[in-house]
Amino acid sequence: MRPRGLRPEREPRSEIPVLGECRGEIVRLASGSQPAELSVPNHLRMTPVAVAIISFNTREHLRACLTTVLAEEPREVIVLDNGSSDGSVEMVRRDFPQITLHVEPTNPGYGGAANRAIGGCSSEYVLLLNSDTLLQGGALRALSAYLDSHPRAGIVGPRLVNLDGTLQPSCFEFPTPLITLLHHTTLGSLIRYLPIIRDRYLGTWSHAYARTVPWLVGAALAIRREAFEEVGGFDESYFMYFEEVDLCYRLRAAGWETHYAPVTDVTHVGGASTLQSRADMRAQMFASALRFHERHRSRAGVFQATLVVQVIMLGRLVGDSARLLVTRDTLKRNAIAADLSAWRRVLYWSWRRQPTPEH
Repeated sequence: MRPRGLRPEREPRSEIPVLGECRGEIVRLASGSQPAELSVPNHLRMTPVAVAIISFNTREHLRACLTTVLAEEPREVIVLDNGSSDGSVEMVRRDFPQITLHVEPTNPGYGGAANRAIGGCSSEYVLLLNSDTLLQGGALRALSAYLDSHPRAGIVGPRLVNLDGTLQPSCFEFPTPLITLLHHTTLGSLIRYLPIIRDRYLGTWSHAYARTVPWLVGAALAIRREAFEEVGGFDESYFMYFEEVDLCYRLRAAGWETHYAPVTDVTHVGGASTLQSRADMRAQMFASALRFHERHRSRAGVFQATLVVQVIMLGRLVGDSARLLVTRDTLKRNAIAADLSAWRRVLYWSWRRQPTPEH
């Protein structure tokens, strides 16, 4: 019988034992007797956690990330570099010779890199990290304890915070045409002003307590190897974006759960790799969103999602074209022009693949 999932409506409470607190009996040795072999209480045992880091042209972020990771003394650390040209590979080899480094010169994308990195680990649990993340002390122990105490959790996500310590929303509903519209327009931000709805919509939820969720942002994911291997890992057809959405969707279909658990904070800078090709990555995000619908939704659902994406693109084309007319700064004009090119590409791509609304 499966353990019951966490109820989101309950008041926040701790879900894991307090580490470092022994509740066993005190055993006194008789005079002259030999010391007995001490056993570690169950709640202090830690299932070893490997750390896998995906990196692409983020040398200084990667250096900072590795420093916080090694302070946690993980069983193994693997860095998979997707063909960086900024000296990341040389830095790791020179400054962190104790870790395992794999270089993929052809850049298989995030999902492909993550599959290779996790496949190179032997631990039962793997913490998959973006290279622009920083761990807090005790992070691995807290995540391991949570996975130990929730055996149907295939993935656990910690609380993500920005550099200034503010919350970075990290769990969301699975994409539907309505969710896509809310997430990519100002309509979603208006929900935070509606008291009854805002705590039910994950985009504006407080992230104050542990609960099961549909999917988690892939910047920091504690993964149970058994669950990951059962569903075949990440779908490598997603070059960038939505690979974690797809993974969580397939895990749920296989009977596993995805948990958000604020048992530790992970600082996430965000965009360290993708901002290097900002417009291309924004176009890739919408292309991956439509790919997800094609993989998992009906023909009618794909048609509706495509229409929503096209409406969003047309709105951005109109808005950014107006901004370009009134902007004089050269750098800002170049950024707007790149965005306009991205929106046109998404429109063209979606029109070519437009399905009919038949079921």
